[in-house]
Amino acid sequence: MQQLVILGATGSIGQSTLKVAAEHPERFAVLALTAHRSVSSMLQLCLRFQPRYAVMSEHAAASELQQQLQAAGSQTEVLAGEQALCDVAAHPEADMVMAAIVGAAGLLPTLAAVKAAKTVLLANKEALVMAGAFFMQQVQQSGARLLPIDSEHNAIFQCLPASLQQAVCRHQLQADSLQQQRISKIILTASGGPFLQTPLSDFAHITPAQAVAHPNWEMGQKISVDSATMMNKGLELIEAHWLFRCPVEQIEVVIHPQSVIHSMVQYQDGSVIAQLGQPDMCTPIAYAMAYPERIRTQVPPLDFNTLSALSFSSAERARFPNLYLAIDACRYGQAATTALNAANEVAVSAFLAGQLRFDQIALVNAAVLERFAVATATELEAILEGASAAGATSAGYVLLRLPLEIKDLFADWLEAHRPDRAKHVLSLVRDTRGGALYTAEFGKRMRGDGPYAQLIAQRFRAAVARLGLNRDRWALDLSQFKVPPPETGQLSLF
Repeated sequence: MQQLVILGATGSIGQSTLKVAAEHPERFAVLALTAHRSVSSMLQLCLRFQPRYAVMSEHAAASELQQQLQAAGSQTEVLAGEQALCDVAAHPEADMVMAAIVGAAGLLPTLAAVKAAKTVLLANKEALVMAGAFFMQQVQQSGARLLPIDSEHNAIFQCLPASLQQAVCRHQLQADSLQQQRISKIILTASGGPFLQTPLSDFAHITPAQAVAHPNWEMGQKISVDSATMMNKGLELIEAHWLFRCPVEQIEVVIHPQSVIHSMVQYQDGSVIAQLGQPDMCTPIAYAMAYPERIRTQVPPLDFNTLSALSFSSAERARFPNLYLAIDACRYGQAATTALNAANEVAVSAFLAGQLRFDQIALVNAAVLERFAVATATELEAILEGASAAGATSAGYVLLRLPLEIKDLFADWLEAHRPDRAKHVLSLVRDTRGGALYTAEFGKRMRGDGPYAQLIAQRFRAAVARLGLNRDRWALDLSQFKVPPPETGQLSLF
């Protein structure tokens, strides 16, 4: 019996995972479910699947869920916060972790599962987009087993020889592994989303309701918008680069509106192996949950007698600029993909809130990537000069600080990527933190203390003054603040 943890249980991937688990109660039991703040959905899931733990990102939502579960007589223990997400992902009794939290919030709990050597079913794109090299190294070092869930990557995985599948799971691929197996190209298919035939002149008037209405797949709002802009496919290209250790030049994206072929692998003898199926996420999820076996699902097989013609085309740059931005970011490197992903999350959120036009999402992303691509300066003064030249009118800084939840992560990254400088960097951090990696002391936690911190502060102030930054500052009106008299019992802040 496999004990299952689902990170992001109320989303579409989480729901499909539970559907597969419910079909095979003899194989899977639910140990923990997590969600952000959807109390009503989590209540129903907890009452049905009776997990030992339920985790809510928001503390208020956790309290409300706990009350409702207790009233219903449920024994499920409710936990809250990011650390609780990491704890259940790494729980000693967990065998398999579905990583389906959308966005950057899913990175740390997914890493916790990897470090605990779990079988990780990876549906969260940001783990590879934001931390691909480090993430895959952790898979290799921990002994975790990684299986891709995205329909495209799952399809590619199915089209690989068995020996390469095992190497992908453990991240034991070599730089020439694909070449040794005579693989010449990975081909990602894309539906093109709901606006494949929409005139470009209409893009400025596309509404959020139109953008989330995908013609083939049922998905959450954010990923549906990403599919409409094809940023989703760009992120998948970056994922494929890390998962399969494949140069970006050997990854091709083709438009396939019917979503029947989920992706393909081209071999040097001219053969192309493709994975076909209904556009239903239960298929790749079931494949990964039972790998290397196959188990039944309720997804009907393709009926080739009724199947319509399959069509393919290239992705127009003018229609899908986000795809090409992602390709550029992949070439620039890990930091560029992280910046692009962050910009896109903000832009999509603004679009869904009615604060940004659909056609402006790519403009925001392009502006961030353009400035990032040329921001190779490492000296404080050069960075401020570049920011000023780009139109910045104010600037601030926070000296590197490493609180408990990230200090080990940062130290591991340094050892993996800059072993020659790891001790020196950590020594400098301690020099600015009274010998520790972090201090919570008011007035020091953001700017540090000691000679090195003072030197950085002096250089920053001098550069800001020279460049004319921070001239227009908001003045705080303190005239309305009255210190409470002693008899009120109000504690002093300092």
